[in-house]
Amino acid sequence: MNVILFAGQGAQYAGMGKDIYDSYPAAAEILRTGSEILGYSLEEVCFDESFTELSRTLYAQPAIMAMELMCFEAAKAKGLSFEAVAGHSLGEYAAMVASGMLTAEDGFRVIKARAEAFDRVASSTDGSMAAILKLTADKVREVCESVDGYVVPVNYNSPAQTVIAGESSAVAKACEKFTELKARVAPLKTESAFHSEIMKPASEEFYDKIKDISFSTPSVKFFSNLTGTELTDFSDMPRILAEHVVSPVRFTDELEAIRNAGFDRYIELGPGKTLTGLVKKTLADITAFNIDSVEALEKAEL
Repeated sequence: MNVILFAGQGAQYAGMGKDIYDSYPAAAEILRTGSEILGYSLEEVCFDESFTELSRTLYAQPAIMAMELMCFEAAKAKGLSFEAVAGHSLGEYAAMVASGMLTAEDGFRVIKARAEAFDRVASSTDGSMAAILKLTADKVREVCESVDGYVVPVNYNSPAQTVIAGESSAVAKACEKFTELKARVAPLKTESAFHSEIMKPASEEFYDKIKDISFSTPSVKFFSNLTGTELTDFSDMPRILAEHVVSPVRFTDELEAIRNAGFDRYIELGPGKTLTGLVKKTLADITAFNIDSVEALEKAEL
């Protein structure tokens, strides 16, 4: 059975999706829809290499979702079938559109509200994030608890990769300790401490902006970062998404739940191969591949 996956912030790159945009009318329509909702040109943000702010949260989040939905439309045109969706952080929003929980128009309205809220907090707080590799999640948590200041695990990405976030000074102290333990430390190019309590003002603003948007029951299984399990209650999605902003991404648990539900083919749609790599590091005896170009789509066995 097929599950489609969508990655989060950090996967973006200049020029992403241009060949798919040029080759598939439904993909081009995604960018037209998004540009109309956002009030600026997604074509410029995604394709113009002179645009220097693609790494800024305000533009990165809508652009990544747009690229993911372009890949989704192209894959559907090539015969993609799937029985479940999942995303990593930001990727959950593309998953909501792909599953029919949100229309494309409302998907862009929601991600616009999220990106704006994140951008405001990023400009007024001092937070950072770092990926810690070659240590267990329990050890990462133990080190964070030993540091003065606020730093916590926020992304459980694989058995050997956990992302921490918090006050920049506390994150730096924790990273010193991780280096002493011979762990690999990779600072992330994010503008604040996403999925931590530092994002509480963004969570509150985000909820207020999306509380009246209509969310439908998805047409396929939807697996959640927040619980690490299949989500079955969709009665208050605005509250769930607001909580998601300040809660850890339980991706490792989520992958186990997906596998236990019988899924053995993991198809990542969108920029990069981040989730494909995490799947292969977490699960055995599965097939995982990514589609981020016309060439990759032509090679894929859908």
